[in-house]
Amino acid sequence: MNTKENFKPYIPADKAMRELTPTAIIIGIILAVVFSGANAYLGLRVGMTVSASIPAAVISMGVLRVILRRDSILENNIVQTIGSAGESVAAGAIFTMPVLFMWASENGDSVPSLIEIALIALIGGVLGILFMIPLRQALIVQEHATLPYPEGTACAEVLLAGEQGGSKAGTVFSGLGIAAIYKFIADGLCIFPSEVDYEIKRYKGSGIGMDVLPALTGVGYICGAKISSYLLAGGTLGWFVIMPLIALFGGDAVIHPATVPISELGAFGLWSNYVKYIGAGAVAAGGIMSLIKSFPTIIKTFGSAMKGFGKKAQTTDRLSRDIPMNVILTAVVVIAFAMWLIPAVPVNLISAILIVIFGFFFATVSSRMVGLVGSSNNPVSGMAIATLLISTFILKATGNTGMKGMICAITIGSIICVIAAIAGDSSQDLKTGYILGATPVKQQIAEIIGVVASAATIGALLYLFNEAWGYGGNELPAQQATIMKLIVEGVMDGNLPWALIFVGVFIAVVVEILGIPVLPFAVGLYLPIHLSTPIMVGGLIRLYFDKRKKSDEEERKQEVENGVLYSSGLIAGEGIIGILLAVFAVVPVGDGTLADRINLSEKLNLGNIGGLVIFALLCSTLVYTIVKKPKVKKAAKAEDGDE
Repeated sequence: MNTKENFKPYIPADKAMRELTPTAIIIGIILAVVFSGANAYLGLRVGMTVSASIPAAVISMGVLRVILRRDSILENNIVQTIGSAGESVAAGAIFTMPVLFMWASENGDSVPSLIEIALIALIGGVLGILFMIPLRQALIVQEHATLPYPEGTACAEVLLAGEQGGSKAGTVFSGLGIAAIYKFIADGLCIFPSEVDYEIKRYKGSGIGMDVLPALTGVGYICGAKISSYLLAGGTLGWFVIMPLIALFGGDAVIHPATVPISELGAFGLWSNYVKYIGAGAVAAGGIMSLIKSFPTIIKTFGSAMKGFGKKAQTTDRLSRDIPMNVILTAVVVIAFAMWLIPAVPVNLISAILIVIFGFFFATVSSRMVGLVGSSNNPVSGMAIATLLISTFILKATGNTGMKGMICAITIGSIICVIAAIAGDSSQDLKTGYILGATPVKQQIAEIIGVVASAATIGALLYLFNEAWGYGGNELPAQQATIMKLIVEGVMDGNLPWALIFVGVFIAVVVEILGIPVLPFAVGLYLPIHLSTPIMVGGLIRLYFDKRKKSDEEERKQEVENGVLYSSGLIAGEGIIGILLAVFAVVPVGDGTLADRINLSEKLNLGNIGGLVIFALLCSTLVYTIVKKPKVKKAAKAEDGDE
């Protein structure tokens, strides 16, 4: 990619191409809903999400170029912009909003309405986009040579290599299909267990296992061996050090928060009653430390971004058109008053002011930080934790206590989380558009369309998952949301097992002193080790191909890309079937549900060994896809004219 000051976009300003077309909008909305649902399921299960930009781009190229015979790189860019916006809204929502369902379940209250969830997601998404737009000229244009925006640049490279769009889309769809069939057999028909578990009786308190599922392997491949190893290291500390020590010294003691003697608790009992709180303390400390470490950069970022805030480009060509500043300011004021006045949004005037202040600050920080370190390293959870701590203290000090105050605090955190996530995503998308020569205002409209589509569906997904399995259990641990819940309750009521929380905090401090990235380690400590092990398998597959000697650099790059696209398909396929199985779990049939009717485990069950064998076969499909050579067409491809 050209990073010089005299940079010229791929499509010049004086050339018009199809861009924000009805076809692109429809395909983009479909992908926004699909990846929103898949990432919601993944995030609630594993505590992390993946970017939808590149898979959305390759699917778009496959549909538009191969099936519809349309040739416009800017139209493809609009599709991925809408699709990735949906994924970002879902990511921000699932890290906080399940708390409202947990409280409703615990207290016997009514769950939040679909309108309430949709409005919270919509407000956060639209504010994130609006706050970022005035920064585009300063961050994307003026600092093009200094801010790489890794995901945005990578997505532009994929779109520029669009001649292979069909084969690339086929790779995504292959992973999606394999994962969908696998997930349905494992968790729908239940022919083999999706979780293999073994407690080591001679080492009481310990245990090992693996969730033999496609999405986790895909996450491991995309994250790589290093991040995967940090997750596994945290799990190893919890399941092979802390839990055996609790079992060894606890004996027949009944120690809060458990209500039975430690000697009667199995491995999962020890994890859920003790290690989970230790992990929560480590994750909270890791999020705050990442924010503190970033603070000098944050201050510098905010100052430099403010210098160019709202600065207009010197030219008036289509490459410089943004949504006008007067429209942005009017929209922000209207949204702020709407938050306060609409009964469905549970915030007061103080909360609305906090949202605008925190939202603008963290949107600015997020927009520039993803340009430096990428979206994966953007400390969104740290921002959300800091927001929750400050806002909960303020609400408590102003008399907004009890459940009403806690709901208000979580609503503030939810909106801020979505703002930070969508601001970072918008920045990456606008970087892609800048490289390609897209019209900014059309991309910004596309971002809003993606936000609206995702906001309209995320509530239904949260309702569905809650009805099918609930939050905080084995199927959907909702790790991030549980941590946010603990923080708000701890500040308001002070009824947490603080000793366990502080053990986690100081473990995080030790890890930080050792120079190990705290957040992945802390998440591994918080999660059952059964989730870390399959992620590590995916990471080891990536490590093998990264370390393998390869003389052809282009071939090595192709292998990595094949693996990333196939892994994205694995994640999307499992997420889609996860949503389908949630529907089956709530559809009544006779005395049970449709999920009960299709369960064949009593008639045919391959057991743990069968699950491991089939998981090995799944991993072999990933290996095969990585080394597979792309087919080279002999005939020249006909060029379609632009409209």
